[in-house]
Amino acid sequence: MDSRKMQAHTEADKLHEECGVFGMYDFDGNDVASTIYYGLFALQHRGQESCGIAVSRTSGPPKNINVSKGMGLVNEVFTQDGLAKMQGDIGVGHVRYSTAGASTRENAQPLVLNYVKGTLALAHNGNLINANELREELEYTGAIFQTTIDSEVIAYHIARERLASKTVEEAVRRAAEKLKGAFSLVVASPRKLVGARDPFGFKPLCIGKRDNAYMIASETCALETVGAEFVRDILPGEVVTITPEGISSDTSLCLPREKEARCIFEYIYFARPDSHIDGVSVYASRIRAGRFLAIDAPAEADLVVGVPESGNAAALGYSLQSGIPYGTAFVKNSYVGRTFIKPGQSSRESSVRVKLNVLREAVKGKRIIMIDDSIVRGTTSDRIVQMLRDAGAREVHVRISSPPFLHPCYFGTDIPEREQLIAYNRSMEDIREIIGADSLGYLKMERLTEMAEGRSICKGCFTGAYPMDPPTQDIRGNYER
Repeated sequence: MDSRKMQAHTEADKLHEECGVFGMYDFDGNDVASTIYYGLFALQHRGQESCGIAVSRTSGPPKNINVSKGMGLVNEVFTQDGLAKMQGDIGVGHVRYSTAGASTRENAQPLVLNYVKGTLALAHNGNLINANELREELEYTGAIFQTTIDSEVIAYHIARERLASKTVEEAVRRAAEKLKGAFSLVVASPRKLVGARDPFGFKPLCIGKRDNAYMIASETCALETVGAEFVRDILPGEVVTITPEGISSDTSLCLPREKEARCIFEYIYFARPDSHIDGVSVYASRIRAGRFLAIDAPAEADLVVGVPESGNAAALGYSLQSGIPYGTAFVKNSYVGRTFIKPGQSSRESSVRVKLNVLREAVKGKRIIMIDDSIVRGTTSDRIVQMLRDAGAREVHVRISSPPFLHPCYFGTDIPEREQLIAYNRSMEDIREIIGADSLGYLKMERLTEMAEGRSICKGCFTGAYPMDPPTQDIRGNYER
């Protein structure tokens, strides 16, 4: 496990998504960089280590692409003057949190390839389980890699397939046939915008329209942020091509619906609550999870509270179902990101308290039901429970809107190895004692499909039953040579 992912800040016991993607093609020739910027701003929750934008002019000469990327948040990397210089009517953007490959500027996306057919700019969300084999195949035929991320493997294979394909979308499909794992892609060629989603549909991808421009984005919230109208989701296994002539679709890689495997954590935690994924409201799914918890794991209490932000909707659902009042127990410092300078070991400042503080008046003398989306290592949960007790809570009953983590994820979710998971080889009572709660309840496994309104989902991190055979060794984070 990469040491920077073990850093002791507030998010150390939280999951991380790998990234978010946003692409745009304006048929009227207007510059798209500013809109891509705001689209990425809306997707910032999906990745906070690095970001980038690549744009080009479809009417311009070959290889006229303009790229800007760097480490940090979207509003730190880009300036108004810098965006104004990025002229082009087609482009892609990316925000990243690394699950494979080091956290360096070289690994920031989009990736841009200049080759005999022109240029390709690619942004990728997900994680491949056969990236090492594909990389070795390319290296033995002379490819030289500039990054340690699996996304570059995808870009090279698309470029290679393009030499033997009539169109860029055919090249994307032929490359996708070789990929195993999770990938939602946005690719800008000199005159086409292409979106592709892996056959299992692990990660979301959707299409939007504003005036005479089309967008492809990880979440619908990004479309709404830039004033675009939602057109539709890209289907699992679908390759979509956007040109001034319209939208074309290739569904030859699509699987039967019952074999699809959306990441359930998009609904539980990753996605913004105002997004819809494959027709399901994220907010409504979290309300349902809270209701299920109230039915399956009731407790006598005076107040239901959520751990901001992802626990809030589930807490409201619990309250609505149980009749126990819903309240606010935590004040969150919105100006603390995931990269703030952590206190030294000799310092008395708690990294949890820097980001969260308890409203003493709200909890003093009360029995509290605290709702959170997950417990990974347990290192944050015990501190938050103790904070409630220090503020005068009589009892703290913890309810989790997901089942216990028992297995790693190989498809783009940063779940640590099993030995670091608090639920591994421990009973419910062991976990309750470690985090210091009066009682503990998790969402039942059978509720997950109900939560996603019957959509086919991946439960591998809970059950160990993955939609495809996992790699024989844990390859996550080991792409460096």
